[in-house]
Amino acid sequence: MTPNTSEISQAAAVLTSNQVLTFTLGDETYGVDILRVQEIRGWSPVTRIPQSPAHVLGVLNLRGSIVPIVDLRMRFDLERAEYTPLTVIIVLSVESPLGRRDFGVVVDGVSDVIDVPRDEIKPAPELGAHVSTEFIAGLASVSGRMLMLLDIDRLIGSDIAGAMPLAEAACA
Repeated sequence: MTPNTSEISQAAAVLTSNQVLTFTLGDETYGVDILRVQEIRGWSPVTRIPQSPAHVLGVLNLRGSIVPIVDLRMRFDLERAEYTPLTVIIVLSVESPLGRRDFGVVVDGVSDVIDVPRDEIKPAPELGAHVSTEFIAGLASVSGRMLMLLDIDRLIGSDIAGAMPLAEAACA
């Protein structure tokens, strides 16, 4: 069976664009690769882990797996906000020094899944030694707004490596 024109154009679009889950923190829009998203769930309280960084809120037991939860507002040093019915936890698969692990990030709300053409993704600007941008995979303009694409492995991977032994000990 040979592919039709529609199937060929869909395959070409996949090769030239990234599907991204967009979410908000305050007035800013961020995105992560949709293939990394495991689950989107409403906010629920977590079990706090002693001596973890302030942005690592604790852990949740999701179907038998212990999943660290990171508040991205706190991780980005943004103003704290109350958790509301719109607050969500995005469970993502991240590559850490300990291997592939699931973790959750708390965000203000989820927006959409969009296609971002690869040729429209620009590198993060160099802002000097005092501003860290290594966790920004790129920037794109979508509907007149700037979208920051996050490299979740760099953003969270090192946090997870430190939090997992504490989390496993607390839940044992």
